[in-house]
Amino acid sequence: MRLTFLGTGTSTGVPVIGCGCDVCTSLDPRDRRLRTAALVEAGGLSVVIDTGPDFRTQALRAGMTRLDAVLFTHAHYDHVAGLDDVRPFLFDQTRPIPCYAAPATAAALRRVYPYAWGGDAYPGVPVLALRELDGEPFVLEGRYDDTVDVRLPVVPVLVQHGTAPILGFRLGSLAYLTDVSAIPDTSLPLLEGLDVLVLDALRPEPHPMHLSLDEAVAMAEQIGARHTYFVHMAHQVRHAAIRLPAGMTLAYDGLAVNVG
Repeated sequence: MRLTFLGTGTSTGVPVIGCGCDVCTSLDPRDRRLRTAALVEAGGLSVVIDTGPDFRTQALRAGMTRLDAVLFTHAHYDHVAGLDDVRPFLFDQTRPIPCYAAPATAAALRRVYPYAWGGDAYPGVPVLALRELDGEPFVLEGRYDDTVDVRLPVVPVLVQHGTAPILGFRLGSLAYLTDVSAIPDTSLPLLEGLDVLVLDALRPEPHPMHLSLDEAVAMAEQIGARHTYFVHMAHQVRHAAIRLPAGMTLAYDGLAVNVG
C-alpha cells in the first residue's frame, strides 16, 4: 500500500491570502499546503480520502489516472468542494464511482451536488454512487471490469471534530484521522497495531475543533503506531522549526510513503 499526501493544510490553505507572516512567505516548499486530502493505492486500487477545493491541482500533481472510490470524512467545504473534478476519471468507465460517507455527510453531498447521483442529469456530469456508512467495516474492490485486482478492508473510525462526530478510516495497517479534536475510548481499539497513523495537528496553540501539536503528539504516543504523520497544519506551523519525538513527522504536500 502507498499513501500520498495530496494536501496537508488547514481550510485556508498556506500561504493564507493577504498574510505576510514568516510561514506564508517561506521559501521552503514544505510550508506551501493545499487543503488536506490523501491518495491510497493498493494493487490496482486507487482511493481518495476527501476532495477539497484543490482536488484538481492535487490530482494533476500526483499524476492520477484512475479513481476507484472516494472516502469522505465529513462535509465541511475544505473536504468536499472539489467533488465535481472527479469527472475526467469517468470518461473511460461506465460504472459510477462509489463515494462512502456517514449519513449526515451523505445528506450534505446530495444537497450540494444533486446532479451527481443519477437520474435525468445533463451530459457530462459526474456519475457517482453515494453509499452511506453505518459504522460497520466494508471492503473496497479494485477496478470496474470483471477482474478484481485487490480487496481492501476499510474500517470507519468515529472521532470528534469539536462537538460534531465525523469519520476517520482504517485501511489495512493505515489509519487516517483528520479534523480531530478527540478520539472516543470506544474507537481506540480500532487503532491498535498500526504501521502508519495520519493525525490532525493544527497549530501549537489549542483550538476547539482540532488537536494542537502537543495534543497530537500525546495522542500519537497513546495509539502507538510505528510512524505518525501530522496533517491539517495552519500557518502557525513552520516546517523546519518543529521538533518532534522519534517516529513522528510533519507531512507535506506530495510526500509519499509505503505502508506495511
